[in-house]
Amino acid sequence: MKIAVVGTGYVGLVSGTCFAETGNHVTCIDIDAQKVEKLASGIITIYEPGLEKIFIRNLNEKRLDFTTHLEAGIKDAQIIFLALPTPPGEDGSADLKYILGVADQLGRILNGYKVIVDKSTVPVGTAEKVKTAIATNYKGEFDVVSNPEFLREGVAVDDFMKPDRVVIGTNSEKARKIMGELYAPYVRQGNPVIFMDEKSAELTKYAANSFLATKISFMNEIAQLCEKLGADVDMVRRGIGSDERIGKRFLFPGIGYGGSCFPKDVQALIKSAEQAQYDFKILKAVETVNENQKLHLLPKIKNYFQGKLAGKHFALWGLAFKPNTDDIREAPALYIIKALLAEGAIITAFDPEAMHNVQQQIGNAIQYAKDQYDALQNADALIIATEWNEFRTPDFDEMIKRMNHQTIFDGRNLFEVKTMHDKGFYYESIGRP
Repeated sequence: MKIAVVGTGYVGLVSGTCFAETGNHVTCIDIDAQKVEKLASGIITIYEPGLEKIFIRNLNEKRLDFTTHLEAGIKDAQIIFLALPTPPGEDGSADLKYILGVADQLGRILNGYKVIVDKSTVPVGTAEKVKTAIATNYKGEFDVVSNPEFLREGVAVDDFMKPDRVVIGTNSEKARKIMGELYAPYVRQGNPVIFMDEKSAELTKYAANSFLATKISFMNEIAQLCEKLGADVDMVRRGIGSDERIGKRFLFPGIGYGGSCFPKDVQALIKSAEQAQYDFKILKAVETVNENQKLHLLPKIKNYFQGKLAGKHFALWGLAFKPNTDDIREAPALYIIKALLAEGAIITAFDPEAMHNVQQQIGNAIQYAKDQYDALQNADALIIATEWNEFRTPDFDEMIKRMNHQTIFDGRNLFEVKTMHDKGFYYESIGRP
């Protein structure tokens, strides 16, 4: 098939590359000429494990190309994916100006039947708005489909190539047949393609992410209760995770969720509920718990240093909101950095992929280390904010040599409490003695 993908951000670039991987010809379109030039010359603009290899392969095989020209990019396409930003507004609602702006342009340049697909995470009713925007200037036949993405940063290529499920919202038999044919190579093992109406598909994405955010916030609340009662959250997690009705995933406590999806989608669903005159109490609590959890380590740190953080030197391991990505959107590390700097602390940070993005955002307000051990040089304490695999089995003897004090505040529970005590560290984590 011939496919156009409008937007070369995280979702657009992963989707376009993976569609090309099964033999489709994909044209990716973006208004950022500098980004398009980089991509067209083989320079990938995001970090995602496994993506660069197939990106280069499909670029070389001429199945993947890039342009800034919308009309030329969609001219021969049977399917046009809209993978555009839907940033939260001041009130938390999703801003649809980019999607509706492109829809308006499409209405002026469509040259025949095409399937227009909302790939972005959008509020209920967006497909209808896109349809109206196109139909204002185009009177020919077309269909608008909702096809939300369920990609996890760090494993997005596997998620796309072998999806748990594909959700497609459409009431058009013609569009249903085309979309079913497109996704057939990705569900050969029998995972379902679930067809439904557009509104249900739009709500499915928000509901899924908000439910997972709820699990995380629930476990963070349990972790805080464990600290009050002297229980061990790891034991509680294993005890409830073995219940198949609950499952083992998303039960790890920490310093809150971040990224581009959970915070934004929880806010957007709360706003959608308000617009429908419904008070979504659970999600409001989830949002509050998560905001508080991002700074859960601060009282522990202040207590240890008796409230005197000015001039203290902290090593910070991890800046990305999760491992295997360079994404720092709503990353808990940024909240910790801001709070410590306000207290007059000095911070040296290391992250395998995200340091450039942090430096672009906050400049040289903190120091950046060449590796995880370099960050520890003369540190009064180590703070762990992201659970990168290379942090899980460090050289503890080297850590002791480098640090002023053997003190660790672990926001991701990477190490066993007893092991750390046996090695002579003062060690505080989340929800454990």
